[in-house]
Amino acid sequence: MTRRFGHFETHLLRDGVFSAPADVLTHVDGEASRRQAIERLGKPEIQIDVNCFLLRSADGITLIDTGAGTIWGPTFGQSRLAMSELGIEPALVDRVLLTHLHADHALGLFDGDAAFFPNAEIWVPDVDLAYFTDASALEATPEAGRSPFAIASQLRQLYGNRIRAIGAGPVLDGIEAWSLPGHTPGHTGYLLHDPVRSLMTWADTLHLAEIQPGDPATGLAFDLDPATAARTRLSLLEQAADAGWVVAGSHITGFNRVERAGNAFRIVPDENPA
Repeated sequence: MTRRFGHFETHLLRDGVFSAPADVLTHVDGEASRRQAIERLGKPEIQIDVNCFLLRSADGITLIDTGAGTIWGPTFGQSRLAMSELGIEPALVDRVLLTHLHADHALGLFDGDAAFFPNAEIWVPDVDLAYFTDASALEATPEAGRSPFAIASQLRQLYGNRIRAIGAGPVLDGIEAWSLPGHTPGHTGYLLHDPVRSLMTWADTLHLAEIQPGDPATGLAFDLDPATAARTRLSLLEQAADAGWVVAGSHITGFNRVERAGNAFRIVPDENPA
């Protein structure tokens, strides 16, 4: 799926499909509201796309996230095949802009014990990089949640001085990093500026297009700070609707727009093929 935003030819690459039981839903208003959200979902499990993005421009080849590589099994790593079909081999990638350090966004950086992208700089949100390399934060995190710390360690080992910590604001001509905390401390989206129809790639701000726009207080267990994630979600939905952005995410299908629906929102496909 390809669109143009500003001077970027933008390819949405689906890396695989992630499944989890509906019990991973959360709600900031408590258990009764969580149960209502599961009822609204209306199915025993969630199945969501795992996406990343390839951008071509005069600045070279840029990826936003990398998918899970092959570490999650043979049904993942499809973005690598899609890149090859576009004529983009790993050595041609100039930079990777990570949204955060969760496995389905960063494991594609690795090829076993080697760097998958031999020439790329890896741009990492500075807050996430600091948090997931902090020994005291690791010690305070239950074993089940320690994967991002291992990813950060491997990233430093394999990419070394090609890692660049970035904060909010312009990061490349036509691309602005947006701090979207809650899912992780440094969770980041990237706004591709266009004079008519800018694109917000909002990463994991929303996972479930069918229910979260109508109730932004609904989250998933993967949000490290559910209350902050809910506030971020609501704020970004408001901004996307008011600005008329095209939106795309790591776990929603295709390119979309946000519309207001009374006191809530809905996500509708963007029909502009440009």
